[in-house]
Amino acid sequence: MNKETLINLVKKYNPDDAQEKESKEKILNFLYENDDFTGRDNNIGHITGSAWVVNQDRKKVLLTHHLKLDRWLQVGGHVESDNSILESALREAMEETGLTSIKPLSEEIFDIDVHLIPKRGNVEAHNHYDIRFLFEADKNEKINRQEDESKAIKWVTLDEVSFYAGEGTVLRMTDKTKLLNS
Repeated sequence: MNKETLINLVKKYNPDDAQEKESKEKILNFLYENDDFTGRDNNIGHITGSAWVVNQDRKKVLLTHHLKLDRWLQVGGHVESDNSILESALREAMEETGLTSIKPLSEEIFDIDVHLIPKRGNVEAHNHYDIRFLFEADKNEKINRQEDESKAIKWVTLDEVSFYAGEGTVLRMTDKTKLLNS
């Protein structure tokens, strides 16, 4: 992954709120200060790519009940160094869901967040510098959940998201999606 291309992509992103503004600054500082920004060996953290997947009419979103974090979230995960961040988010979404109809709706960032991943086993607590993109998929395609990644994956209406994920950034992405529909 080209560091300068990623920095320019993040610089272009216009945050929606103070939390996203802070996350943007943290991501840029992390990129400026770390040459190893995708590797899991970096004890500070690493860049991750996520996919906010909506159906064709933008009324439903695909959520995963994350196995390790035990929370409902968007799909996504670690970056492979030879992929762009968008390609990584797409790869992760397809791997985690088994869906082949997933396609990006934009090459621009949809949302960003920095969040702490707690210590687990011999892996120290570290940050995920998460860059999220908007994707679309066919809600009628059969989901093939990866049992080592999630407890469940399901399509949820935008109005139901808060019943599954009370987490702020998931709700923020839901609000952004509702704005797309208005």
